[in-house]
Amino acid sequence: MKISAKGRYALRLMLDLALHNAGGWVTLKEASERQGISIKYLEQVVALLTRANLLKSSRGPQGGYMLVKHPREYSVGEVLRVTEGEIAPSACLEDTLKHSHRKGFCPTLPFWRGLYEVINAYLNSKSLQDLLDEQQHFESLTYSI
Repeated sequence: MKISAKGRYALRLMLDLALHNAGGWVTLKEASERQGISIKYLEQVVALLTRANLLKSSRGPQGGYMLVKHPREYSVGEVLRVTEGEIAPSACLEDTLKHSHRKGFCPTLPFWRGLYEVINAYLNSKSLQDLLDEQQHFESLTYSI
């Protein structure tokens, strides 16, 4: 299982919006420059996040994007599932979630199901606020002389 660039960029964008909103809209240009991600790629990401009601958007010269909820109300899993779909560690598990013809006798299915549950529990246990707090803690530890 590997999280795609789209999933990683979605998390970075959500964190950027949480850090830089100051009660107002954040433009894709600003976020693009801070994150080093092309505007064209961010347009694809915000379309997914807006459609999933994780972001709200406003058009026009004073427009941009902002979070719909407080960062503590977003789980990392919620954000990643918008861009990645179900985060299953094995294709056989994805098939089982739908309609696998082997689910009755696949000897490795319990292992994959257990891993799937652990991954999702971890992703759901972390909020955007947790990531922001970890980033701020790390930045407070870095200093120069």
